[in-house]
Amino acid sequence: MPVGRRAALAGLLATAACGGREEPVAIAPVGPPSYSYLTPLRLAVGRIDVIPATDPAAIRTMPPAPLVPAEVVATMARDRLSVAGGGGFARFRTQIATLTRETAGSGGAFTSASERLTCVMRCRLEIVAEDGTPAGFAEAEIRRTATRPAGNQAERAQAAEEIVRLAGSDLNVEFEYQLRRNLRALLRGPPPEPGAPIPAEPLAPVADPASLNI
Repeated sequence: MPVGRRAALAGLLATAACGGREEPVAIAPVGPPSYSYLTPLRLAVGRIDVIPATDPAAIRTMPPAPLVPAEVVATMARDRLSVAGGGGFARFRTQIATLTRETAGSGGAFTSASERLTCVMRCRLEIVAEDGTPAGFAEAEIRRTATRPAGNQAERAQAAEEIVRLAGSDLNVEFEYQLRRNLRALLRGPPPEPGAPIPAEPLAPVADPASLNI
């Protein structure tokens, strides 16, 4: 290859190496988490009210946030809890569902900036008897933290989705543990499968007529 052409090619490669920048690959969203594949927690109540938090500070979500913590908590409640019938009712309250960010490192010549993400979720299930008196409660709280590079928006959004999804999974486990621990007497087994035969009660043995003194 002639010297002039070789030099021109080297210059193009050098320019590409210095000025070219690989665009981040777009990641298709997985979708909000679902807990409907798990065994329902059936309560001996007539209805279950899912009540969101109303204080803005209790549901603060700093963007970018593909998954909103408050929505994840409500989804868990609707997917896991079901009624088994009874005179009272249950109230599920989202008390805290936040996603916050803070600078973890400003970065430098050889290091990139980073941020610390914190996701906190807390909920409370209250049981109200038929006469309106409290009949028990269960509470669950979890906290997840992670430090991630504060790069482009796509990377920051992916980190936020990951921590909220993991926090929702943690809350689901903790909530079921606390419910079974504190409200075991109100839990009912799974309903029978559709079309399943109804077990027959055994009949009392019939006495032999020959043994009867008639």
